[in-house]
Amino acid sequence: MEKRITFDSEELVRRVLGINDRNIPYMETLLGCELFVRSNDVICLSDDPLIQNRFLLLFGRLSRLAEHQLFLNETDIFMEFQSIKNDVSQDRDVVNGDRENRKTIKIHNRRAYAKGANQERYVELMEENKIVFAIGPAGTGKTFLAVAYALSQLFSGRKRKIILTRPIVEAGESLGFLPGDLAQKINPYLRPLYDAMELLISPANIRKLEEGGTIEIAPLAYMRGRSLRGATVILDEAQNTTIEQMHMFLTRLGEDSKAIITGDVSQIDLPKSKMSGLVHAEKILQGIDELAFAHFTSSDVVRSRIVQAIIDAYQNGDA
Repeated sequence: MEKRITFDSEELVRRVLGINDRNIPYMETLLGCELFVRSNDVICLSDDPLIQNRFLLLFGRLSRLAEHQLFLNETDIFMEFQSIKNDVSQDRDVVNGDRENRKTIKIHNRRAYAKGANQERYVELMEENKIVFAIGPAGTGKTFLAVAYALSQLFSGRKRKIILTRPIVEAGESLGFLPGDLAQKINPYLRPLYDAMELLISPANIRKLEEGGTIEIAPLAYMRGRSLRGATVILDEAQNTTIEQMHMFLTRLGEDSKAIITGDVSQIDLPKSKMSGLVHAEKILQGIDELAFAHFTSSDVVRSRIVQAIIDAYQNGDA
């Protein structure tokens, strides 16, 4: 039995399927069916209603994404496919409707879309709380959505600056011996935050914001004694904070500031004798007003199919 979707133009077909239809084998692997292209039509051959439904949902989303993007790659396709797999409300009319029902973060003329129920809840928690912890494995969008939200707060005028921080866990090389000034020393540690920003605004704009002090980078150790006002503060890799560092960080926030704390408790690099400040915070901070926790699992991974498989393999190996 076949299901068919028709694109508005050949150009849209090319953007979704890639040059010489190179995205088709990857799509067939994800969906578990054979795909055929006839002019502006893409046809799925499968008798499985679940596969048929996912095909219609996936290509409906991809066609809308391709209206704003030149060519889609495997990452784009996997992110949309994961969103469909994780969405508990798949009766939503994604094919004929638009994205208005999906949680979005607006940054100037760009939008970041939540992928799946847990990411949508994460965005809601950031909107509703002063402090939000996002805990889960790599590739689940924790850092990307935190950066997108911080930029949206900045450009909308709700916050005056963004502060990016991270614990410096050294791996055989002292930070003091690295070349350059403080910003150059810490930049490699904050590279994931910059990667997320560069997906949303240009590197030239990032440099301009840094030069004006609107985006500030700071090692976590340099936060002691500060009072953070009018800022969105992102603490990344929080699993590598000590209990004392986490306590110090959380007590820096002024009334008009907001903190987003991200971490993966399966990748703690602290010495065995030290408890992670993130693990400790999750145990003792439950039930506090305007403080919330968002949790992710390997099923929420949107980075790539192989990352999801690797995370599952390690979890099964540890078990």
